[in-house]
Amino acid sequence: MSTAPQARPAARTGRTPTVVRLLVLATFVVILNETIMINAIPRLMDSLGVTEQSAQWVSTAFMLTMAAVIPITGWFLQRVTTRRAYAIAMGVFLTGTVLAAVSPSFGVLLAGRIVQAAGTAVMMPLLMTTLMTVVPEEDRGRVMGNVTLSMSVAPALGPAVSGLILQLGSWRLLFVVVLPIAAGVTLIGLRKLDNIGEPQTSSIDWPSVFVAALGFGGLVYGLSLLGGSEGTTGLVIVAAGLAAITVFAIRQLRLQRTSTPLLDLRTLGYRTYSLSLGLMSIAFLAMLGAMILLPLYLQNLRGLSPLETGLLVMPGGLAMGLLGPTVGKVFDRYGSRPLVLPGSIGMVAALAGLTQISTTMPYWQVLALHVLLMVSLAATFTPVFTLGMGALPPRLYSHGSSMLGTLQQVAAALGTALAVTVMSARASHLIASGVGAVDAQVSGMKLAFAVAAALALLTIVFAARLPNRAAAAGHQDHDSESVDAEPPVEGRPHQDELVADKKEA
Repeated sequence: MSTAPQARPAARTGRTPTVVRLLVLATFVVILNETIMINAIPRLMDSLGVTEQSAQWVSTAFMLTMAAVIPITGWFLQRVTTRRAYAIAMGVFLTGTVLAAVSPSFGVLLAGRIVQAAGTAVMMPLLMTTLMTVVPEEDRGRVMGNVTLSMSVAPALGPAVSGLILQLGSWRLLFVVVLPIAAGVTLIGLRKLDNIGEPQTSSIDWPSVFVAALGFGGLVYGLSLLGGSEGTTGLVIVAAGLAAITVFAIRQLRLQRTSTPLLDLRTLGYRTYSLSLGLMSIAFLAMLGAMILLPLYLQNLRGLSPLETGLLVMPGGLAMGLLGPTVGKVFDRYGSRPLVLPGSIGMVAALAGLTQISTTMPYWQVLALHVLLMVSLAATFTPVFTLGMGALPPRLYSHGSSMLGTLQQVAAALGTALAVTVMSARASHLIASGVGAVDAQVSGMKLAFAVAAALALLTIVFAARLPNRAAAAGHQDHDSESVDAEPPVEGRPHQDELVADKKEA
């Protein structure tokens, strides 16, 4: 049975459909909460009497839940209407926000964050699937530029927003402020949101659900332990998570031949989508690594307050958001080449510049390098999102967005773990050699930025291989498929399915 969305008539060119506007706003509000607790760790330690390692779980548990839930959203979004998916996602998020705001203990707060993340996990794939269904191809770059605001800028602005709110009072304000905004967005959405397509009846493979949660959740959890004293335990859990993901992938390949997979791996058979997935993962890894290192540098080594730190990194996040629509328009007119390759080079240059940080580096240099990093990411994210999703047939949109969201969480955890692990290992080694603590930590941060810059070099390789237009991507990917009559293997789409998708489009 085909699971392709039954697309409604495309929106008039030049206008962003109302359904997409509402979903972008809602997604921005919920994703902002992924990183909003980063600056609240000291407050939580004092207020709830927990250690720093325990307090870090308010962010780790959020990413862990997202990684475990997102693989299920591909199946979920095919079974329910747009309005019902929106109502369930926002209702769950609001429940978690209320629970966190009134939590009397750290355990209840952690439960609230987990519930919040479960709702957030649905919004990103819902937005991407709806956008690809209702927006005509020639307009997707511009609309995807607005989506960049919610999917990429929200995590970047989280620490800045929390720094401002924490100046006013308790950490509970982080949830009290979000609650009425999220409630208002939910009510507006339920009043104006239209259903896109018809639900498709399909079964779910519960063993796949269990193995996916164990694999992706375990991988994120293990990565979160690598930077601390439980590094050896973290490595064991990472290995177990990777083993579970391997079992999950094998099971999905088998289900693709006989039944309905939980996460359709045929998306990886589309070359442009795979390249986009790799580039996005590395770029997000670099962004989150910088996000964890810069606050540590500015607060621990330069003595800035959370508010001052938030204000210093805010221009970069704002520049990223404001440039999103402009980047989209440039992409629609000229294609990806004037954006993605320069953006990848700019990302490497910014990370390379941050390897020169010191206790005396002028703040304007830190600000300029951070802005360069965010602007480079803005130039990269929108075209890569559009090219990657545009290379897929409509029936795979929900699965493609689910895989993208899952790997984004894994990349976030890997970026955080890698940055902290490299920094800590280098600093500990130097301190053991007699180097002062401050100099050792600066050296550790330099090395961590250097590793991030080296990994970011891969984005240049991926960028050089991407096509200029989504139409070219689809033609290139379709032409690369076998025309035999055998069932699809190794995650590659069947040629007859591709022809059917072209007709549906």
